[in-house]
Amino acid sequence: MASIEKRTSKEGKISYRVKVRLKGYPTQTATFDRKTDARKWVQQTESAMREGRHFKTSEAKRHTLSEAIERYISDVIPTKPKSTRNQVGQLKWWQKNIGDYTLADITPALIGQYRDKLAKTPSQRNDSLSPATINRYLAVLSHLFTIAMKEWGWVEENPLRKVTKPKESNGRVRFLDDHERALFLSECKKSESPYLYIAAVLALSTGGRRMEIMGLRWKDVDLNRGVITLHETKNGERRVLPLAGHALELMKEHSKLRHVNCDFVFPSHNLKKPIDLRTPFETALKRAGITDFRWHDLRHSCASYLAMNGASLAEIAEILGHKTLQMVKRYAHLSDAHTSKVVANMNNKIFGEKV
Repeated sequence: MASIEKRTSKEGKISYRVKVRLKGYPTQTATFDRKTDARKWVQQTESAMREGRHFKTSEAKRHTLSEAIERYISDVIPTKPKSTRNQVGQLKWWQKNIGDYTLADITPALIGQYRDKLAKTPSQRNDSLSPATINRYLAVLSHLFTIAMKEWGWVEENPLRKVTKPKESNGRVRFLDDHERALFLSECKKSESPYLYIAAVLALSTGGRRMEIMGLRWKDVDLNRGVITLHETKNGERRVLPLAGHALELMKEHSKLRHVNCDFVFPSHNLKKPIDLRTPFETALKRAGITDFRWHDLRHSCASYLAMNGASLAEIAEILGHKTLQMVKRYAHLSDAHTSKVVANMNNKIFGEKV
């Protein structure tokens, strides 16, 4: 037997408190913002009880999601690569919205409700959050529940396993064509920043991410072997970037001007942290007349050039540091002009040129 009680807070917020009683089981309770979610939870809970699938530990009722988030931030986040530290902000969003719920009351329906709310939250650019960003919010919460289940013994199952993830697109396919690249690099050379041109060439030739390039240290650069070793990457694994040709020559010249008391390849004015090249980058794009282009698209460009020069998906994945070939399929696109040229060459070889 179940009961749904409508509640109104002092601020006028309406919620629905649900109780499910079934002989042989302890009373189960939960709170929802929408009555439809409350009814859905009743159906799922009663069905699970009758089938013997429903059990919640006392630990799950004793701890709130807020407590779990604080412990995760304290114990787990420090063990992750620095590139994942923005997960703290994602966890704080969950904490602000459903942190007061006990872990026992965190259901797939509740998470789905706030997933939809998250989708309507404006990003820093004032547009809606992308499916990929929403999935990152879900992923860190899922990992929290996995840790709470396997290591802390706070829950018996991970509710995120039953939550539908927004479908992600194949990603942007923006890269610099030959004309755009020439214009862009020309403006980089003219930039007020002495580092922009070198950094842009490195990004285009190695496929390194923005923070990997800007945060480079000389101790990780081996000019004799022609390699850069990245110890802190997005996926937490060591990666080697090859240096060759123009990029290697630029780095050799740049090394002659390095600051004695600073290990950063591209230091800021106070030499205590790496420089942020986003402003001079945007200025160079504007002067070159290039639109709809981000720093990360330099990485897309590198992968596209590799593909157009015959590199396999496996080779592109190795250079970019992706673990699966699926991740590099969006990078292996070719420009329409290049595709047309390949088809034309094939036809000429097979049928011969028309006279």
